[in-house]
Amino acid sequence: MEAPQKDIALNRQNQRNHSLPQAKVPPQAVELEKAILGAMMIDKRGVDEVVDLLQPEVFYMPEHQLIFAAIMQLFEEGKPIDIFTVVEQLKFQGNLQQVGGEYYLITLSNIVPTAAHVEYHARIITQMYVKRKLIEISGEVAEKSYDETVDVFDLLDEAEKKIFEVSQGSLKRGTVNIGMGVVDVKDKLVEQAKEEGISGISTGFPSLDDYTSGWQNGDLVIIAARPGMGKTAFVLSMARNMAVDHKVPVAIFNLEMTSEQLIKRFLSIETEIPGDKFRSGKLSDVEWNLLNNKISNISEAPIYINDSSMLSIFDLRAQARRLKSQYDIGILIVDYLQLMSANTNNKGGNREQEISTISRNMKSLAKELNIPVIALSQLSRKVEERSDKGGHKRPMLSDLRESGAIEQDADIVSFIYRPEYYKVISWEDESPTEGQAEFIIAKHRNGKTGEIKLRFEGQFGRFSELNMFQQNQEIESRMNVTDVSPDDFLPPDNYNLESDEDFPF
Repeated sequence: MEAPQKDIALNRQNQRNHSLPQAKVPPQAVELEKAILGAMMIDKRGVDEVVDLLQPEVFYMPEHQLIFAAIMQLFEEGKPIDIFTVVEQLKFQGNLQQVGGEYYLITLSNIVPTAAHVEYHARIITQMYVKRKLIEISGEVAEKSYDETVDVFDLLDEAEKKIFEVSQGSLKRGTVNIGMGVVDVKDKLVEQAKEEGISGISTGFPSLDDYTSGWQNGDLVIIAARPGMGKTAFVLSMARNMAVDHKVPVAIFNLEMTSEQLIKRFLSIETEIPGDKFRSGKLSDVEWNLLNNKISNISEAPIYINDSSMLSIFDLRAQARRLKSQYDIGILIVDYLQLMSANTNNKGGNREQEISTISRNMKSLAKELNIPVIALSQLSRKVEERSDKGGHKRPMLSDLRESGAIEQDADIVSFIYRPEYYKVISWEDESPTEGQAEFIIAKHRNGKTGEIKLRFEGQFGRFSELNMFQQNQEIESRMNVTDVSPDDFLPPDNYNLESDEDFPF
């Protein structure tokens, strides 16, 4: 009877062993890591092909992280890279014995004969690293999900942000040594010096770009005005300039108008057909032809419109990340800030604190996506209650509605002012205000402040450069003169008309 009992006990033990969860090894490709490091030490091409693809933390083995970091230090200092220089660098860093000594480095250099497939191998170990990060993020989210004190929307935002960082390959950087930072900044300045024009994204208004050098990545720009000043018209004119003229992908979140209304306004800007005709649909034959000729400019422009009427800052951040990932948007425009909520389950509370949360998160989003974020804002009624010399009602920073945090978070705070709206017919220099607006830069964290005059064409809902408009008017006036002689149209004596290409008409 004893033997059968032993068999039963053994079977039960085997069943318990089989029921135990199998140990899971994190995704990794150690042999490929060895091949990559070996290729980098035997062939300079191996370094060139993976230097922009890998970071030390991508490697699974800690000793491989140290070896790669030593190679990258040599690369950044412009020194030759081979097994001897890597050994010396590791000695200098005090890490040679930690990675297995010279023998291990010799072993790595003998694994592959060439660097032929090093880029392919690098992409594979990067995929393994992404999987490990996703496991890590999922574990953190799972753990926090059991904590009843954690706000679910904060948790969703944090999870999506971390996943976005992994997908973009822009993992959050820790403390940066100023020496390395100075080198990076100097390199960027050298590149900018080689390029003509501005360093940021052009607004399409040269006089404004002169103040800002274009909108800069990571900046939060507030454009504020009273109703009727043309805030939406300005950003749509600017978006058209960026997307049509410069092919910059633009994302527009408009909480006040539908996408159809916005598209009609874009078409009015582009075609110079009055906006009321797009509402009625009564276009003349000439205008239909003009629309057919110009419509492709807008239809082919990289403009992405979101017309959600109820939008929280959480929704904005989530959708902006997707747009950045899918379309690599270069700028984000929000029209307008006071129509947003701090979260989807907001049930009242202090509105000033809510606006502070929104502006703070917008600044954070600009830094995270590394793009300019343009947010429109309403001004308080205090503007209407005062006037300066000549009856002008220029806005001030204190007029920002509901929150002083907007001024604090923003890199640029600007205002749009149209004296014509208040029946003020002349500027301080007594020049006429008709069809003109003032773009006022009241705060500029990294540049100068001032006022820029622009042309406002209300029938098209369009802003344009004032100087350019005046130049065009002068040209038209010269073309309309009556005292013109037929000799004025003759070509110069030395003009060559022997070929069709030389014919001036």
